[in-house]
Amino acid sequence: MFISNAYAAAAPASDFTSFLPLIVIFILFFFMIIRPQMKQAKEHRNMITALQKGDEVVTSGGIVGKITKVTDTFVSVEIAENIEITVQKHAIQSALPKGTIKSI
Repeated sequence: MFISNAYAAAAPASDFTSFLPLIVIFILFFFMIIRPQMKQAKEHRNMITALQKGDEVVTSGGIVGKITKVTDTFVSVEIAENIEITVQKHAIQSALPKGTIKSI
């Protein structure tokens, strides 16, 4: 009278259905974060390899200049008349359209 009846628990869900939410989250994570980041890194890598003398660029530090010399790992950038700095290629953030420096 004072003790209630004990019933068996429901059968556990199958292994696939228990991992289904985790799989869906991973797929969403891949398409929303990982894939766009890989695409952006590929575009930056292609831009770095296509750098040549005369290109106008912006470094990751915000310095704007024109490339005067390109080597395997370094780039010489002219930031003012007769003033050049040497930076690593990966420090180049973006390439600017021709004539951008004159319009600044």
